[in-house]
Amino acid sequence: MANYIKLQKDILDKLNIKELNPMQDEALLSITSTANTVLLSPTGTGKTVAFLLPTISALDKENPNVQLLILVPSRELAIQIEQVIRTMGTGFKANAVYGGRPFSKDKIDLAHAPAILIGTPGRVADHLRRETFSVEAINTFVLDEFDKSLEVGFEKEMKEIISSLPNIKKRILTSATQDIEIPRFVGLQNELVIDYLVDEASNLEIKKVISAEKNKLQSLVDVLHDIGNKPGIIFCNFKDTIQFVSDFLNKNNIAHGTFHGDMEQIERERALIKFRNGTHQIIVATDLAARGLDIPELNYIIHYQLPLKAEEFTHRNGRTSRMNAQGTAYVLQWEKEYLPEFIETKSVFTPSGKATKIASQWRTLFISGGRKDKISKGDIVGLFFKEGSINKEQLGIIELKQDCAFVAVSKGVARNLADKLNNSRLKKKKVRIYLV
Repeated sequence: MANYIKLQKDILDKLNIKELNPMQDEALLSITSTANTVLLSPTGTGKTVAFLLPTISALDKENPNVQLLILVPSRELAIQIEQVIRTMGTGFKANAVYGGRPFSKDKIDLAHAPAILIGTPGRVADHLRRETFSVEAINTFVLDEFDKSLEVGFEKEMKEIISSLPNIKKRILTSATQDIEIPRFVGLQNELVIDYLVDEASNLEIKKVISAEKNKLQSLVDVLHDIGNKPGIIFCNFKDTIQFVSDFLNKNNIAHGTFHGDMEQIERERALIKFRNGTHQIIVATDLAARGLDIPELNYIIHYQLPLKAEEFTHRNGRTSRMNAQGTAYVLQWEKEYLPEFIETKSVFTPSGKATKIASQWRTLFISGGRKDKISKGDIVGLFFKEGSINKEQLGIIELKQDCAFVAVSKGVARNLADKLNNSRLKKKKVRIYLV
């Protein structure tokens, strides 16, 4: 028991978490002591840590096979969970598999079986058909964001996967909504439901913005100018609309990123990195960005296009007012547009007409070396301070990946810094450094 407590304390220290919140405490107790747990809590409240702590603590270091399977609805969520596990530094191998990633890379990773496998339903089902890993030791099954994973499009793969797991002893399902009935094939029995969805809505202010124009573009820009230089997401229903909105924001010199399912994986990852490090304060996205992504606390979200379903409205709003913080959701409605019944607005917001400049002080540099090259954040800081001759105020967030790194630097020095440091050496590796 003492070793168990020490392991969890070490993990929390590495994650810079001083103490668990009430939801995480309750989830830890439930998952440790019961076979089936359903965890309902808003986006951003720490559900990933809540289910990883007890499940990783129960892994057997002597077992060479996959023991914990985590299914997720999107590749971004798979990557995010994999990164969280690596940050925990438990010594257990974890790999993420998902569509859009070369299958050959999966096979290389799975040749030495991880203790923890994270994946999307389609890719995991494909691996099971090809028998690229053993299922015999998998005794814990996590279905993260189950309301999305159990939608009709995933049902066939989900049935196939669950029926292929003969030795499951513990099931954990998480979601930020409770609008779906859990199918019988999941195998839940006498589950303990932990529900923290009720109290969070009080921190969210929903404001309706009436637009005289059907395209709502000028109303959107007016709202952004009124909000000022703060981080937020503009939600659209379709990727074509994102391009339409993006073009108008560019005409109005409003820096932003975009995020949708038809973008290449590397483009989507870089859009999120730039959003996290402040290069972009605004991101225009589909509902793909409404759940499960590792992005910072947001001051606001804007429903540029009205969501089609109640759960989409909930998930979008969940991107702000997180962890007891205050947030605002703006609903843009053309004056002749029907407002769905599930959208309840508390007030009407009229932009003041001020023209606040929306610009970032940061730019992002790419470095072609990462953890596998034994490069640390300290190495990068040393290079930028010593060879780049910048000060600490000019250096922003550093994201270190397995094979590369991304560094936020002050806009005024970014281009000169890229030219000066390109082809520098970090540890024993000559690296390319350029603006992205």
